[in-house]
Amino acid sequence: MTRNLLNRIGQAAVVLLLAFTASFLLLQALPGDALLIKYQNPEMGLSAEQIAEIRVLYGADAPIWAQYGNTLWNFLQGSFGYSIQAGVPVNTLLATNLPPTLRLASLGLVFAVLLAGTIAFAATLAPFAWLRNLLVSLPALLVSVPVFWLGIMLIQIFSFRFRLVPVINPSEFQALLLPVATLAIPIAAPLAQILIRSLDEVQTQPFVAVARAKGASRLWVLWRHVLRNALLPVLTIAGVLFGELLAGAVVTETVFGINGIGRVTEQAVSNQDTAVLQAIVILAAFGFVVINLLVDLAAPLIDPRLKRSIGATA
Repeated sequence: MTRNLLNRIGQAAVVLLLAFTASFLLLQALPGDALLIKYQNPEMGLSAEQIAEIRVLYGADAPIWAQYGNTLWNFLQGSFGYSIQAGVPVNTLLATNLPPTLRLASLGLVFAVLLAGTIAFAATLAPFAWLRNLLVSLPALLVSVPVFWLGIMLIQIFSFRFRLVPVINPSEFQALLLPVATLAIPIAAPLAQILIRSLDEVQTQPFVAVARAKGASRLWVLWRHVLRNALLPVLTIAGVLFGELLAGAVVTETVFGINGIGRVTEQAVSNQDTAVLQAIVILAAFGFVVINLLVDLAAPLIDPRLKRSIGATA
């Protein structure tokens, strides 16, 4: 088990290094110079010598390999540099804007899991074939809905038509309802698809027939015996969908005007603020790696057969 954990951590470190290198090279290849775009503005009244000093201060005049090494070393120390447009450390921007995004993403994930479980259980226990077919086809419809369109439609329906969620001066709870739903619905769709198929597959196993033969109800067998064996594929796909969760959070924050990482990303792209963009990319990669590492560690707890196979290969 320890060897497997060390291997996973080593793989995670390699993934983060590759993500850092790719983001650094791609951002450096962007046309234009964010420093010149900002400080060569005639309204600022800076001379060429002053602009050159600013470039030295930001390290923009150093060779590309030196910039790479300095940036990597700073990242390892937890320093993400300075935002060119905001003029403050990137750490400050992240500390201010990351909590709303984490709250939105975590609530969206919880709601997505609950929605996916509800659809899957309803489809499995549906008493009529037409109702089951309707529920089974529902995730395919939800996964095809664009996030920005879904957010706009939810605002139109629940805020403007039925006036259930106020647009102006909503409470903290009301302000989260539509963004969380917008983020969760597209994520819940593939989770529901995988869970429905996994439940159907597990229900064909002999131990299910034995449990039913002993007098257990269908709901009891589904909850006590089938669900745990069907969760592993869902857990795996949930880790993969974490990246989509972050991407959806960026779009959702833009639609609903939430001040989070999505708004910071939008402004950084518009202003070519490479330090901010690279920090956000590495932060997203780190979150993705951590989530998938936790999924790998949790899998043997759900399926003991994986624990025995890991012990056999160690």
